Amino acid sequence: MIKKPKITKSRAAILLIISVLLLLFWFCLPSPLFNSPTSYVIDDSDGVLLGASIAKDGQWRFPYDAKVPEKFKQCIIAFEDKRFEHHPGVDLLAFSRAIRQNIKSGRVSSGGSTITMQVIRLATHHKRTYWNKLLEMIMALRLELTHSKSEVLALYASNAPFGSNVVGLDAASWRYFGRSPDQLSWGEMAAMAVLPNSPSLVHPGKNRVTLLKKRNLLLDKLGANGIIDQNTVMLAKLEPMPNKPVPLPEYTPHLLARFVAEHRDNPAGHTRITSTIKASLQQQVSDIIERHHTVLKANHTNNIAAIVLDVETGAALAYAGNIYHTNDPLMESSVDVIGAPRSPGSTLKPLLYAAMLHDGLILPHTLIPDIPTQIAGYHPENFDLGYDGAVPASKALARSLNVPAVKLLQKYKYERFYDFLKKVGITTLKQPADFYGLSLILGGGENSLWELTGAYADMARILNHYKKYNGLYSPADYHSPVYALSSPEKPKLQKTGLLDAGSIFYTLEAMEEVMRPGEEMLWQQFGSTQRIAWKTGTSFGFRDGWAIGITPKYVVGVWVGNTTGEGRPNLTGVNTAAPALFEIFRLLPVARDWFEKPVNEMVKIKVCHQSGFRAGEYCDDTDDMWVPVAGLKSPVCPYHQLVHLDLKSQYQVNSDCVLPDQIINRHWFVLPPAMEYYYKTKNYLYHTLPPFRSDCTDADKQQPLEVIYPKDGAKVYIPIEADGSRGRIICNAAHRQQGVKIYWHLDDKFVGTTVDFHQMALEPPPGNHILTLVDASGNTVSLKFTVLQKNK
Repeated sequence: MIKKPKITKSRAAILLIISVLLLLFWFCLPSPLFNSPTSYVIDDSDGVLLGASIAKDGQWRFPYDAKVPEKFKQCIIAFEDKRFEHHPGVDLLAFSRAIRQNIKSGRVSSGGSTITMQVIRLATHHKRTYWNKLLEMIMALRLELTHSKSEVLALYASNAPFGSNVVGLDAASWRYFGRSPDQLSWGEMAAMAVLPNSPSLVHPGKNRVTLLKKRNLLLDKLGANGIIDQNTVMLAKLEPMPNKPVPLPEYTPHLLARFVAEHRDNPAGHTRITSTIKASLQQQVSDIIERHHTVLKANHTNNIAAIVLDVETGAALAYAGNIYHTNDPLMESSVDVIGAPRSPGSTLKPLLYAAMLHDGLILPHTLIPDIPTQIAGYHPENFDLGYDGAVPASKALARSLNVPAVKLLQKYKYERFYDFLKKVGITTLKQPADFYGLSLILGGGENSLWELTGAYADMARILNHYKKYNGLYSPADYHSPVYALSSPEKPKLQKTGLLDAGSIFYTLEAMEEVMRPGEEMLWQQFGSTQRIAWKTGTSFGFRDGWAIGITPKYVVGVWVGNTTGEGRPNLTGVNTAAPALFEIFRLLPVARDWFEKPVNEMVKIKVCHQSGFRAGEYCDDTDDMWVPVAGLKSPVCPYHQLVHLDLKSQYQVNSDCVLPDQIINRHWFVLPPAMEYYYKTKNYLYHTLPPFRSDCTDADKQQPLEVIYPKDGAKVYIPIEADGSRGRIICNAAHRQQGVKIYWHLDDKFVGTTVDFHQMALEPPPGNHILTLVDASGNTVSLKFTVLQKNK
């Protein structure tokens, strides 16, 4: 039996010491190797630098870059460490030579450090002593065990000092030459290579003679080593030396600020990103908003912002968060308006229109009331202060009429619309739904250009994907815009979506019909070059002007106003934002293709031509129309009815006064009196229903009289006039028959009569009142309203 040799204590101690030393050697490197704060850097989609911010410690230090230009590699190896490719991190020949030179000169004149050892010194900030030199040699050996030569060189290039407060080749190249390192010439790169050797002594803006000599010696060495030819050496020596640092590009200062803020809130990730921005487009968009700003500021409108999104990805191709006049603090140009909550005006109307089509509450051209309206004290008005009586929903959207929009929201319910907006990615509505009420559809809430353009892009994306996904929908199509792309996930498809493709199609069709800004022939000419669905918005008090446009490939959004919230006369979306919108669209590739009509998501039904409702039995003039599937459950036309006329069609009659064979039955398009009052002034083909013959009973009569203002239950405030006297309330009524006299009563007291134009100025005191109207035939309407005190 062979006996195992006994391990003596001394041998065990030696093994322990060796193990400890090996562990110390393996873990001798700091982790991470470099932990200094870095600059925030944004590149465009092609790697062009858009902007950068200085690091927290006041240094221009770009994040680690694994790519080292070949020119820098050749220059730095020739200047610092000619055997870099061959030694294990320590060059014993260079170290021996350095010791001999130091002994001979009586001082430390040469360090003999390799590039790897210099990386260790940069990481540890060791003082230059013999003991620290030994540690650096050990750590250099360890570093090269787990890092390739190219990685070591990249660590050096990213962390070497280049004079003043510039660290790393990337930052130095931009600060001294205004270009990326891969674009530097041999002369420029040689100057960069000699700087880290003694950055405090050799500053590009100072000691230029010393720097020039070092650079030229390096160029001679490159020529002698056969890396470059003598003609290149001669030409490189003629190149000027870098002067004082130059400013870095500032193409996207507001996007850079956004990136910095978002990264600080969520520190995970790199401080340098390759964005989705296109540098050339970004510059052109910035130029456009600057040109428009020169005109706008004449009206003391100081700020304008614009964004361009790619529909397919939601990627921001241009991000001009504001003008950028840092020398004029009154402009407040540092404010990024793209992400700022502002009143959106009418820009939410397309979303409501699409949602109501999706739910079958309306058809594309359903008539919507457009009359003076007061709902629980809320009194919306159209921008032009006029009324159409009734208007097709598509035209109401195209003309951005406020009253029909409020009527639609009243039907849809503002609480439901509030939840819908949350689902499409609107996060800026911080108050509960009741806080906004019906004013939500007219800009009573807060939205950002970032999220609104994103919501419009969502609609276009869903329509584009409908055919691609074979009639299915992906919830992932609803997402906020992005400025840095990530790997797309495989979509999870489902049969239904938040909005169906048919409803979106008709929404964009309605938005395409909007009148373009400028002269009539100008917009018609522009419209022939590119089809654009677009919407403008103007907030209350002329504080915000919006314009958002959609094509199958792009979404463009423009906002105009003052960051202070100050309103200005004529600051409307169509006057201020829309011209810039169309100028930006001219920069984009013209796509003549339009959204494909998703007929598989539609059904063909008969639609009443006059009312836009689903045709009923009394609708004679109908259109066969493709509508969203939900249109099958939309209401039947309520405005066509069967009327009984005498043989001359002058009067309505019934069997109580006329024999059945002397009655003509006719289908008639009849609107309620208040709607009819305004509608017939805009539609000359509308025929008022004939009156009942006087000898006929009123069993079948419809109420021909309606109060337009105030409505039943209204709460009104009567202001004080300029001369100090108390104002009056202007009451308005409509009667279906011309020439009829109406008798007005306030609180059972007769106050006057009107004929044809039924308007009465009243002076009721604060409190509750009853208004009663009676026509000559005895038709009566009565309602209650309340006059508020001034402090209410």
